Amino acid sequence: MKTIGVLTSGGDAPGMNAAIRAVVRSGIYNDCKVYGIERGYDGLVNAKLKEMSLSSVADIIHRGGTVLRTARSEEFRTEAGQKKAKNVLDVFGIDGLVIIGGDGSIAGAQKLNEMGITAIGVPGTIDNDLEYTDYSIGFDTAINTVVDAISKIRDTSSSHGRVNIVEVMGRHCGDIALHCGLAGGAESIIVPEIPHSVDEVCQKIIRGKNRGKLHSLILMAEGAGSAVETAKKIEEKTSMETRATILGHIQRGGNPTAFDRILASKMASKAVELILEDKKGLTVGMKCNEIVAVEIDKALAMEKRLDMDTYDLAGILSI
Repeated sequence: MKTIGVLTSGGDAPGMNAAIRAVVRSGIYNDCKVYGIERGYDGLVNAKLKEMSLSSVADIIHRGGTVLRTARSEEFRTEAGQKKAKNVLDVFGIDGLVIIGGDGSIAGAQKLNEMGITAIGVPGTIDNDLEYTDYSIGFDTAINTVVDAISKIRDTSSSHGRVNIVEVMGRHCGDIALHCGLAGGAESIIVPEIPHSVDEVCQKIIRGKNRGKLHSLILMAEGAGSAVETAKKIEEKTSMETRATILGHIQRGGNPTAFDRILASKMASKAVELILEDKKGLTVGMKCNEIVAVEIDKALAMEKRLDMDTYDLAGILSI
């Protein structure tokens, strides 16, 4: 019998519970003992473990957040913290660990692999900022949440004849802004990967107003600047009332979409399969609608690129 551990680390993402459920049930199906580790790497360092059963993951596939909770651990970043984590895994006889999180969490998995622990990464982040996988768990839910908010903002924006800037998450990656801007019919999409000009944004707004458009909508990733400051500049340059809406952590919450539940289930089950095959140093992803396993070092070395075809299309459709 093998013993498997599972933890969620870093920012939470809708679909993490579906992934936890898949690890637990796939593990038990394959005659494994499964431990849930609470509060990510911090819980691993401090031995916050509990044995999971089939019933412990009942009725969680549809829930947002993570039942194992999550945290960031400065201690785990140190060599001493990593040794403590390995000692905990050794004491509990854990043969393999499934780590659900973003790039920092997956980098932590590699640290454990280098210490002889079989750790498999599963990408769980709404930012979708990992190049090796087409989608990360939580991204689809986040963009649906944003698009719903955009629809509501458009109603009030049209009533008042305003310009509205919606700031979404994405410090270094503009995927949320890009996809929501296209789906929501935004006039301009401002992302950290592409330099932007407020004057060009204003030109689009004025052209729209001159042809009778009742409102203007702009999507802005947080890493591209401040929506509040940009709104002030637009109002000064266009003399049009401009409002900024910062959606913040609402993007991380809510019930995961069917897509995220299925993606999480497939990826997490694949991670268990890799552990049972004694595979090391891998992280799971999706490419061209297929679940794949990529070497962690190779995966993290890939530079995330903005989908320029989609960006250009959004520009064409927003003329």
